Amino acid sequence: MNDSETSKKIRLRVGTRDEIPELRKLFRETVLNVNVRDYSQEEVEDWASCGGRPGRMEELFEELHFIVAYGEEDGSTLGFASIRSDGYLHSLFVHKDRQGEGIGTALLRQAEEHAMEHGAKEIHSEVSITARPFFEGKGYVVELEQKARANRLYLTNYRMRKIL
Repeated sequence: MNDSETSKKIRLRVGTRDEIPELRKLFRETVLNVNVRDYSQEEVEDWASCGGRPGRMEELFEELHFIVAYGEEDGSTLGFASIRSDGYLHSLFVHKDRQGEGIGTALLRQAEEHAMEHGAKEIHSEVSITARPFFEGKGYVVELEQKARANRLYLTNYRMRKIL
């Protein structure tokens, strides 16, 4: 599916607190079903548990700009991204059943535009093993391989950056 076909099927909007339960579910299902390609079952279960911490998503809505992708026909949530105005991309997740359809590209483009509108000169993020090839394809470079704490466990990820 090319970009113009994808753009006819999805829409983007600013996320709201009312969507927190749906975003939590999408995050959890994506981590458990997609990231298990590159992480152990124990690791994805630990990582997925982070989304359920009471009050955490509400805190993130105070700090970050959320962008939600939804289906044009049925309004279903297809993915989301969250970014700080200074260019820190906190998250980008696409529904487990909608990978590879251009949704992540659309979300990332919108997040980058938000950062540029607020004066950011670069985007930086901590990216999973699974997401690394996607980000490299969008011009991001690895600055550091690291171990980052999920909940109980430390998982390998990459600090990546893109100059805007």
